[in-house]
Amino acid sequence: MTTKEYLSQAFSLDQRINCKLEQIARLRELAEKATQTLSDMPGSATRNPHRMEETIIKMIDLENEINDDIDKLIDIKRGITYLISVVTNPDEQILLELRYLCFKTWEQIAADTGYSIQNVYKLHSRALKNLPYDRKE
Repeated sequence: MTTKEYLSQAFSLDQRINCKLEQIARLRELAEKATQTLSDMPGSATRNPHRMEETIIKMIDLENEINDDIDKLIDIKRGITYLISVVTNPDEQILLELRYLCFKTWEQIAADTGYSIQNVYKLHSRALKNLPYDRKE
């Protein structure tokens, strides 16, 4: 794993967590719609009485996965934070934190720091070289 791949792990995991949160929100919406439909209509022999239970179980399973992913994300961010703290140049530290802990785009980093986009790229390249990450694959 390269230094950049190591640092990018948090972003990828954060995206997966957000995707799962969206899935839970959709499942909740479906469950609410089903509840409203069930309460407005008289009972029917063809309905699956376990459908709501299955939806709730899926939501609970997904929430447990999210909790596990959040624990992993915290551990990854802790490792990235430690790695960045070893960098001695404060500008490099800030850039690395903005990119790999706050997940900002290069344009946002340039605006936040007042650097041109070209200088942000140069500073990033230098910062990666100054990280004490063991690059064994």
